Amino acid sequence: MLNGIWLGMILIGFVFAAVNGRMNEFTAAVFDGAKSGVTVSFGLISVLVFWLGIMRIAEDADLLKKISRVLGPVVSFLFPDVPKGHPAIGYILSNMSANLLGLGNAATPMGIKAMQELQTLNPDKETATPAMCTLLALNTASITLIPATLIAIRLNYGSADPAAIVGTTLAATAVATLAAIAADRLCRRLTLLRRPPGPPPAIRSGTAAAKGSATLPHSSVKG
Repeated sequence: MLNGIWLGMILIGFVFAAVNGRMNEFTAAVFDGAKSGVTVSFGLISVLVFWLGIMRIAEDADLLKKISRVLGPVVSFLFPDVPKGHPAIGYILSNMSANLLGLGNAATPMGIKAMQELQTLNPDKETATPAMCTLLALNTASITLIPATLIAIRLNYGSADPAAIVGTTLAATAVATLAAIAADRLCRRLTLLRRPPGPPPAIRSGTAAAKGSATLPHSSVKG
């Protein structure tokens, strides 16, 4: 889907430039965009490598385990249908820890692994489970304590105060995360309400009564 969208935008730009005789500007914009992309990517590498190294140090120092203990009750609340000790829990905790540090690129592999593990608990492989939807919502609007990627981009473009966005970013992601959790809880309740009920107890008791009544004549004859 995304590839089709990008291809459509490129083709529309190409056709528009050709019709209006602005192919030179179109070509210049393409090369300028490619140059900016490479420049930004190189600027992000140093920051991402730094924070990934910090995460590795934290892992070796058992700091991630302590963070996991703190986030454990939160994960149990957000994912009540995932059994405790399941491998998906570990990947979810790693994904959340990376998102807290604003390392979206580092969080993505952990999120994919978590989805794969959650798929093993899915009885219907063609339909996402509530836990998978919860994980997707949290990744889309995950709270970020340190927006490392955005700070790196602002540094690369010569911002006078790259860290000035920390407060507003924290407020925005907090609101987005709370909204995502509220929507997730609401959808879970609606799913439970729409779920077809099982056999009514009256039917089961009636069947048992019918079986019992079949023996009544024999007992009465004996009496």
